[in-house]
Amino acid sequence: MTESNNDYTLPKIWVWDAPSGGQFANVNRPIAGPTHEKELPVGKHPLQLYSLATPNGQKATIMLEELLELGHSGAEYDAWLIRITKGDQFGSGFVEINPNSKIPALVDRSGSTPRRVFESGAILLYLAEKFGALLPTDVDQRTEALNWLFWQMGSAPYLGGGFGHFYAYAPIKIEYAINRFAMEAKRLLDVLDRHLATHAFMAGDEYSIADIANWPWYGLMVKGELYDAAEFLQVQDYKNVIRWADVIAERPAVKRGRMVNRTSGALATQLRERHDASDFETKTQDKVHA
Repeated sequence: MTESNNDYTLPKIWVWDAPSGGQFANVNRPIAGPTHEKELPVGKHPLQLYSLATPNGQKATIMLEELLELGHSGAEYDAWLIRITKGDQFGSGFVEINPNSKIPALVDRSGSTPRRVFESGAILLYLAEKFGALLPTDVDQRTEALNWLFWQMGSAPYLGGGFGHFYAYAPIKIEYAINRFAMEAKRLLDVLDRHLATHAFMAGDEYSIADIANWPWYGLMVKGELYDAAEFLQVQDYKNVIRWADVIAERPAVKRGRMVNRTSGALATQLRERHDASDFETKTQDKVHA
């Protein structure tokens, strides 16, 4: 691996004067706010999700499907596709519910006024408290679940925006950046592996929102489904993470949740919009919304 931009001179003041390059160059910008007017659609259920099946987006759909699996009928939801590479997240309606223009974003219309919930960790915690599920009631176990929920929220930038960006998406390969974030990604996997050596799930013996938060990132990484980096990071070394990841992958709600708002992979794995539980049963290629 070689350094590709060693002629770079650090400017005194950074100026946004050229596209940064890479997969998301057409939507990256250093300012917030909407770029265009666009209202968000609203379906028939109180819970309206606007998302894409990235790891963060999968947290929300897996959580909702887990709640439904537990019999919480009030967790029925409409899931609308937000195409982040096309800038849907900068539409005025989306910015109104998430001023940070990131997926997922949720609107709860079950009360007298709609309530917005943004940031994937906040959505998990909100839904767990709303339905009284997937968050331990014992104060010690609850604290442990929240420890690992917020650990994931804090570590995600290193795995995603750090390692994932420079390894998979950056227009040039920068040795220092890849080495720096590969080291951090492996350290985080080691943190998890040591913890899961003595715990069935993140908060102990009970599956919780801590597992739902971590699995779409670290679980998919060790299963070879994130950034095509399994060999590069030698993920086979993290045997306890692999055990945990495999157990969660077999949960019916996880299988369904991964399909929702998905736009890549085999068509059979995609349910680009979800408006009813029966969508999973009747889905055909023709029902995959373009």
